[in-house]
Amino acid sequence: MRKFLQVLVRRKVALAGAGVLILILVLAIFAPLIAPYDPMALNPVDRLQTSSARHWFGTDHFGRDIFTRIVYGARLTLISGSGVVLFSISLGILIGLLSGYYPPFSLVAMRLVDVVMSFPPLLLALALLAIFGPGLLNVILAVGVTYLTRTARIIFGLTLKIKEEAFIESVRSLGADNPRIIARHILPNLVSPLIVQATFTFAFSLLQMASLDFLGVGVPPQVPSWGNMVSEGRLYITRAPGVLLFPGIFIVLTVLAFNLVGDVLRDNLDPRFRDQISGARQ
Repeated sequence: MRKFLQVLVRRKVALAGAGVLILILVLAIFAPLIAPYDPMALNPVDRLQTSSARHWFGTDHFGRDIFTRIVYGARLTLISGSGVVLFSISLGILIGLLSGYYPPFSLVAMRLVDVVMSFPPLLLALALLAIFGPGLLNVILAVGVTYLTRTARIIFGLTLKIKEEAFIESVRSLGADNPRIIARHILPNLVSPLIVQATFTFAFSLLQMASLDFLGVGVPPQVPSWGNMVSEGRLYITRAPGVLLFPGIFIVLTVLAFNLVGDVLRDNLDPRFRDQISGARQ
């Protein structure tokens, strides 16, 4: 952890990305204390106002405070993104481990993964939401299916490599059974790539969920999500550009911040990248 922080301090851009993530986390946790208004309160008299002392980011076409809705949107972003990460990582580990360790299982599981990965992610999510219906939980499941296949593919390849290592043969010769080998010797060696994969999954799932909200098939329109705000703001971009601009900026900054921090994690947790960096410095 100390080494990661040292590298983060040296990389000013990545440090700025970490600062953005901390800001988003603070907004999400303390949303009721930070937001000056009710995110659902309608005030038609103040509709489509520009930035002012009363409304820092202006108001939307219903007179709702944009800053307030962005703050509450940060909470929804973290909840939905974390849900996608937990769902995709947990199922991806299970499928990837079993497929990599038990070849007969991979004949079925990996072929299904290949079929799912052949569909464009957004099209697959739209198809699943057409079946499940809109809603936060359904959005998490629909987007999570896309990324669990990528996680499963990564874990599958790493498991195939690790199970052929000499230390696994040594443990097996000492009488360790398969569940013990998987839980005590293979799974711990997958933690580093899983952490890196989780950061990128969060970033790209945020973009995909915002796209679903923009298309009107994600969470209900009245819910303060950044994707919904961008969708509503596109109709008033010439009259009140802040309605679209501010939530769009928060989406871009959050995705960029997760990617920057993920790059630092990859460089420090993946031996291949760590060796390349050390060689370049020498």
